[in-house]
Amino acid sequence: MFDTLTDSFTSAIKKIRFHDDEKALKKALTELKKSLLKADVHHKVVKELIGRVEIETKKAGIGKDQFLDAMRTVLYDLLKTDGNQGFVFAANPPTVILMTGLQGSGKTTTTGKLAHWLKEQKKKKVLVVAADLQRMAAVEQLRQITAQIGVELYDDEATKNPVEVVQAAMAKAKNSLYDVVLIDTAGRLAIDEELMDELKAVRDAANPSEIFYVADSLTGQDAVRTAQSFKEQIGIDGVILSKYDGDSKGGVALGIASQVQVPLRFIGAGEKMADLEIFIPDRIVNRLMGLGDIEGLAEKTANVIDEKQAKKLTQKIKKGQFNFNDFLEQMESMKKLGSMKSLMGMIPGMGNMSKALGDLDLENSQEIKQIKALVSSMTPKERENPDLLNNSRKQRLAKGAGMEQMDVNRILKQFKNAAKMAKKFSGKKGMQDLQNMMSQMQGGGFPR
Repeated sequence: MFDTLTDSFTSAIKKIRFHDDEKALKKALTELKKSLLKADVHHKVVKELIGRVEIETKKAGIGKDQFLDAMRTVLYDLLKTDGNQGFVFAANPPTVILMTGLQGSGKTTTTGKLAHWLKEQKKKKVLVVAADLQRMAAVEQLRQITAQIGVELYDDEATKNPVEVVQAAMAKAKNSLYDVVLIDTAGRLAIDEELMDELKAVRDAANPSEIFYVADSLTGQDAVRTAQSFKEQIGIDGVILSKYDGDSKGGVALGIASQVQVPLRFIGAGEKMADLEIFIPDRIVNRLMGLGDIEGLAEKTANVIDEKQAKKLTQKIKKGQFNFNDFLEQMESMKKLGSMKSLMGMIPGMGNMSKALGDLDLENSQEIKQIKALVSSMTPKERENPDLLNNSRKQRLAKGAGMEQMDVNRILKQFKNAAKMAKKFSGKKGMQDLQNMMSQMQGGGFPR
């Protein structure tokens, strides 16, 4: 997600090896400038960033730490703009958010992701309103998304007037005591007068708490320009960057924050509904510098993993009693956390690991599908106690899961090894052992 920018900063920092070495600082700044321009950061932003980093570094005395601190300070200033961060709830519910953006920006999907985040992370009662009546598939897409995440949808196929839909939805939200209303509006392939007039009418009918603009990260500088246009014509309170997982350059984030002067509120970090991350400048700066985001990871996991269940599982692992039921429970929890690539990027020093993982999908990988088929063929006793699985039972499982017995043996062996490894890492030196293993994996690839 931040791959190119992070690599640029890391490479520049390595150029400075000695104190008071002006030549090294110049080389570092030149390389950083080239890298930022390649990463789709606007030339004006690059000029400002390079100039300020040079001044701040020299002020503190040229050195690696001083250069690092200067970059962190300047990046934070560029990403920090006046306005709200994350999601801000209205004093009197419901909080009403108008979701705007161009057609194809990922607006409808992002509306679903935000609804999922509000439901899962904030435990709020959310109503999604289908007010995009221009695109034929928009209402059906929202219907499928809301059914998937367990959030209510308001739509009305009897009218083609989005203002009527919004007015009726607002009445329902107030009567049924919803906490949040998310209104998905119509987009266009380009900004035009008709679009803006419709958005203004919907805005006036909804009287939203805030207006979010969904910008497609893959459009680069065009995303900055269209965000600016929406700000001028309709007024926006925040930007959500969609498809950011597909944009390894990442420069558009710096451009929107510093040029449009509207706070970035969320980032779409993957294809799953759980892949939406709150944009908090100091945390994002840490990730850009390769330092991860432990706070963000803790918040994400705290709302998904039950504390009592986690303690119970830890005890089972320590005793070497981890079984297939535990495995399935953990897989269900992992699904709610989003993509592995996104999670690894939040762990300090694991940026390279997220690259190695690529788009690994735990839920839909062939290996996981095989394991789930195998577990589904087991009796409750076999799931609880894998040691019961003798040769005749394995034959039965292979037949039930549509696999060869050789595959069954391989999966059971992998499971046993994983349980042993988990037991080892649960000890007093577990974290150190885990870090050592991760370092080896980063240096020489995954162990076989």
